[in-house]
Amino acid sequence: MPIWTRPALWWRLAIVISAATGITLGTASLVYFTVQSNVFVVGYFAGAVYWMKRRGTVDAPAPRLRGAVTLYILITGLVSHILLEHGANPLPGLFDGPDRLQHWSSFFLHYVTPVMVIIDWLTLRPRNASHWRDIPLWLAFPLGYAGVVMARAALFSNYPTPYPYFFFDPTTKGYGYVWGQIALLTVEFVVLAAVVVGLDRLGTLVAGRLRPAPVEA
Repeated sequence: MPIWTRPALWWRLAIVISAATGITLGTASLVYFTVQSNVFVVGYFAGAVYWMKRRGTVDAPAPRLRGAVTLYILITGLVSHILLEHGANPLPGLFDGPDRLQHWSSFFLHYVTPVMVIIDWLTLRPRNASHWRDIPLWLAFPLGYAGVVMARAALFSNYPTPYPYFFFDPTTKGYGYVWGQIALLTVEFVVLAAVVVGLDRLGTLVAGRLRPAPVEA
């Protein structure tokens, strides 16, 4: 069966298009974790499409990196929806108002792409490729991002957008609040990383139960 007829390849190409559309439509800079995580999605899944075509396989490459990208885009979606948007419905702004392009950008970056990546993680191969020991490695980037934001703001007072997110800003509630928020987010990210590994195991279990039993001769 030619690789171009495999749904997995087209699904991953659609993920690339979704993330790239969100980045292109918006005006947010690379200073935001949202943009960085979607850049990771574009880079990884574009590479996956190339790998799949070149090797004639439906398996995505570099399972550990795939897990990291899945975690980062999951963080992006949940932090935006829960902390930044307070659970607001993202749909109304897509069709009304002068900032429709920004709303569409946000919709692709925070909703469409994360959901597509999670579906990819749950349903497509390779399965059962993540490990609990991967979690500390995955967390290096979001924790490093927080460290860079705080160090950059302290060293360069005139840096544009010194605090991309309110929970990094010490000017109103002080550094105790900021470090408390970072500690809380770290715990939450550990839980999310464990969920990503668990979803890999769940996808394997579901696939195994849905697979037809072999017919005995």
